Amino acid sequence: MTTLHELLARGGDAAIALGAPGRSGLTHGALRVLIASTLARLNALGIGRGDRVAIVLDNGPEMAACFVACACGVSSAPLNPAYREDEFDFYLSDLRAKALIVARGSTSPAVAVAERHGVRVLELVVPDGTPAGAFVLEPREASRAGPAVQGGMAEGADISMLLHTSGTTSRPKIVPLTQANLAASATHIRDTLRLAPGDRGLNIMPLFHIHGLIAGVLAPLAAGSQVFCTPGFNALKFFAWMEEAAPTWYTAVPTMHQAILSRAGKNADVIARHRLRFLRSSSSSIPPQVIRELEETFCAPLIESYGMTEAAHQMASNPLPPAVRKPGSVGLAAGPEIAIMDEQGGLLPRGAVGEIVIRGPNVTSGYENNPKANAEAFVGGWFRTGDQGVIDADGYLSLTGRLKEIINRGGEKISPREVDEILMDHPAVAQVVCFGMPHPKLGEEVAAVVVLREGAAVTERELQAFVGGRAADFKVPRRILFMDEIPKGATGKLQRIGLAARLGLG
Repeated sequence: MTTLHELLARGGDAAIALGAPGRSGLTHGALRVLIASTLARLNALGIGRGDRVAIVLDNGPEMAACFVACACGVSSAPLNPAYREDEFDFYLSDLRAKALIVARGSTSPAVAVAERHGVRVLELVVPDGTPAGAFVLEPREASRAGPAVQGGMAEGADISMLLHTSGTTSRPKIVPLTQANLAASATHIRDTLRLAPGDRGLNIMPLFHIHGLIAGVLAPLAAGSQVFCTPGFNALKFFAWMEEAAPTWYTAVPTMHQAILSRAGKNADVIARHRLRFLRSSSSSIPPQVIRELEETFCAPLIESYGMTEAAHQMASNPLPPAVRKPGSVGLAAGPEIAIMDEQGGLLPRGAVGEIVIRGPNVTSGYENNPKANAEAFVGGWFRTGDQGVIDADGYLSLTGRLKEIINRGGEKISPREVDEILMDHPAVAQVVCFGMPHPKLGEEVAAVVVLREGAAVTERELQAFVGGRAADFKVPRRILFMDEIPKGATGKLQRIGLAARLGLG
């Protein structure tokens, strides 16, 4: 199975595919009709296979449906609707977008940028009384039309989606993902989680990010099951959505899980009424302490997985019961092959620490128009993830750090995740992120941002002493900042790189 068209044929015609708060559901049969009519509309407007269509829509069922429809027949490029004008100027130019889809009446700065660059603007219109996700596309009056093209459904080798890397240390790179890449990854996730038509996923992940697009939307649709699409993560509304959706699972990043935990005590009745089959966490490491608390609260297993944009999301995952889950590990290879490589490009045995490398049907064939980045990223057919890790005797992968995030304190290499987990053991600490801050003589020092549990109190010195009792002195954070919330990126992920500068340290 190498195309999304094939992948989405599984759902029963009358089974619900997309739901949303306060809306009737769109069936799988209706979704397939919507995909075909949307592609016919795009083709009639002169937009076909290989053409790049940027999508700037808020989270919700229409964004999910629009992404799926575009990804089936053109090259979709979901963008963060919170971007500023300069950011849209960069992304629309870099993508060489032929069209931009926005909501009817949108005042997004993306519209002015598109018009300035001659990019066709299409408005997504939701007719009154239609089910969640249904829409039609209409060109803006000022938007010029092109001659109709023969398009239809894309084939396996066609580019289905383009996403940019985060660009925390360099210019963002374009990651082209084919139909075959997306179909493989969605299938891997579907099979890992044993998703079935009776499942219902509660999607709280942003739909401009690989995690939400593939694990939150495409994998459950590939199982013929339902996705309940929220307007985006909101801890205050999560349990009301859970009551309405009656989900069997949800996927989130660790900071979201921790925010949900903080309100779980007041919503025990909702949790009891709607037992989850499992919870899933990905996109950054989740502390074992949080895994334990989530599993105790929801009476369900937490499945931690490991993904990245270049792999169309999932690479490894802990398995569902009765197989063994190893907290602190991201599990077994769950799609591509995984190996550990040394600095010279040699593969290392189990138990050795090195760079995590992958290869498989879900992995991009290379960054677009970036031979330098490709020469650095690919070695002997393996893609270098930039993450450091180790595979144990049972085949379980553990991350020991992001190579670029490893703190180099006068030659001593420190994994910030190791210090995170020590601090998380302190009873007063709710959340933490450790990172490197500049030091004039040592190069870098360890720093941390800590969020305390409600009603808890602890001093910087007390936390430093706590770490010092469990780790070598050079690993003890020299600065600990207490904040109300952890600084995060647009997708909710912790961002260690650049955090010192953002906080004015060093």
